[in-house]
Amino acid sequence: MRTAAASLTKKELICRQFFQRDPLSCARELIGAELIWGDCSGIVVEVEAYTAIDDEAAHTFTRPSARSFIERNKAGAAYVYFSYGNHWMLNVLVKGKANGFVLFRAIEPRRGIELMKKRRGTDDPRQLCSGPGKLTQALDITDRHHEMDLCADPRHCLVSDAKATFDIVADKRIGISRSAHLPWRFTLRGSPFVSRVVKQ
Repeated sequence: MRTAAASLTKKELICRQFFQRDPLSCARELIGAELIWGDCSGIVVEVEAYTAIDDEAAHTFTRPSARSFIERNKAGAAYVYFSYGNHWMLNVLVKGKANGFVLFRAIEPRRGIELMKKRRGTDDPRQLCSGPGKLTQALDITDRHHEMDLCADPRHCLVSDAKATFDIVADKRIGISRSAHLPWRFTLRGSPFVSRVVKQ
């Protein structure tokens, strides 16, 4: 198995078709992809899937604005919101067999690490992006990126090596009270960069 530390050769932009499926498939397959954001990038090591229907933890369950977002945007659009008045959260819209979102919870920093350290105020690489709020702070993601097309701009996108394989763990989503039993958090097994270690 390759790990996040493995070199991603032959990286290709993840196109819109990738996000025209269902949130669970997309979430699982985003592990090991590289999130590029301006001068910074990192390997995706933790995500969570949220479905637009029958998922009480999803914004679509209580927020008409989230349902409107799905209607007016294409698959692959960035869904950015402010969480608990503390930090921004980056999601990508999935719109296909089942609509929903994938929340980016953690990445392993690869490029622009010194800039990330400055933004985060820490020299510990494991504390730069090991959580959704840390990630957006390190990458300087705010509401100005809401509705950005992540399938069109090479400076704000996801790339992957289609031939690479990763050892992925599925467990319960965290930081929520509703539908918390669903095993829709996906992490790279053994990664020290995840927000919370998976209980084995």
